[in-house]
Amino acid sequence: MTAQFDPWSAEFVAHPYEAYAVLREQAPVSYYEPSGQWLISRYQDVSALLRDRRLGRTYTHRYSHEEFGRPAPDPALEPFHTLNDHGLLDLEAPDHTRIRRLVSKAFTPRMVESLRPTVARLADELVGGLLADGGGDLIAKVAEPLPVAVIAEMLGVPGNDRHLLRPWSADITGMFELNPSAGAAERAVRASVEFSEYLRKLIAERRAAPGEDLISALVQVADGSDALSEQEMVSTCVLLLNAGHEATVNTTGNGWLALLRNPGELARLRGAVDELLPTAVEELMRYDTPLQMFERWVLEDIEVAGVTVPRGAEVALLFGSANRDPARFTGPDRLDLGRTDNPHITFGAGIHFCLGAPLARLELTESYGALLRRAPGLRLVREPEWRPGYVIRGLRELIVEV
Repeated sequence: MTAQFDPWSAEFVAHPYEAYAVLREQAPVSYYEPSGQWLISRYQDVSALLRDRRLGRTYTHRYSHEEFGRPAPDPALEPFHTLNDHGLLDLEAPDHTRIRRLVSKAFTPRMVESLRPTVARLADELVGGLLADGGGDLIAKVAEPLPVAVIAEMLGVPGNDRHLLRPWSADITGMFELNPSAGAAERAVRASVEFSEYLRKLIAERRAAPGEDLISALVQVADGSDALSEQEMVSTCVLLLNAGHEATVNTTGNGWLALLRNPGELARLRGAVDELLPTAVEELMRYDTPLQMFERWVLEDIEVAGVTVPRGAEVALLFGSANRDPARFTGPDRLDLGRTDNPHITFGAGIHFCLGAPLARLELTESYGALLRRAPGLRLVREPEWRPGYVIRGLRELIVEV
């Protein structure tokens, strides 16, 4: 039943949605031997499991590796795991509850909204550069630099150092793909060490001379006698860059490809930018989801769609499939920029719902808005290629003319 599911196939990565339809219809819960995971493909099941506390992003808060039937991590990967294991994404209660509460005191809706003028200015400048060049690679010229610049601004990273962030992010997130290679692991470890060392120096500077940036706020935040440790601050900053950057880049690239392939909807949006942009951004996140898969460990035996999934197993929640499930979305394979009944799960759900969702929406709204208003003749030059990664799915480039 999983023969069509092949995350290492370039053809599948480019066109996964037909295979998802087969899974939802014939094998909504199925074991996939090559990755050792149970694939969960229906919206109802994915949504429920995201909220089910019998599953977790980690299991070490309840079991040892031996008790859970899993090997201990390779000691050579310790720098990556130290960085990753202290971030919100891979923690469970009570640690997750505590750190999210503290981070939320610093990373507030008010702080995000205060970034709007900066995000709008950066988006306008980047689009202006694309126009001055007569077009080019929309990914490299607009989609990638915007979220990096915004997060660098938010963290207070000096301008001369910002070129370091994107390579570090790319190398670290390479470990989130299925069965990463030894080379990918080596690059992730090196990036984890370098990025952590850089942030520790920045944190020390902010302790000595606080500013108005997020790192200064994280340094100062406290709840009674509780405060973030240095490692928790480092891991939080890295997570904000990695999660926010990769998802926003791919939502921009994947979304513009979807628009250019649906000229009727693009014309509709161009004719009513202010009215349609909020629902359009949500629809583009649903239609071609930037994070196709999210994984969870099964902490107790569970039953999903009549199938028993045992403790110690790992489930792969297929966000891309869930967001195209006809049992939840009317005409799911149709791009409808005015769609209002749109409870997509692109940002996750439950305690791990994306903390940066408001910032991502802000960046996407300003980016799409600037391009729609300033580049009304934007058109595709040639069909793009997809990057080889499946979990974090995006384009190598998107060559356009303006």
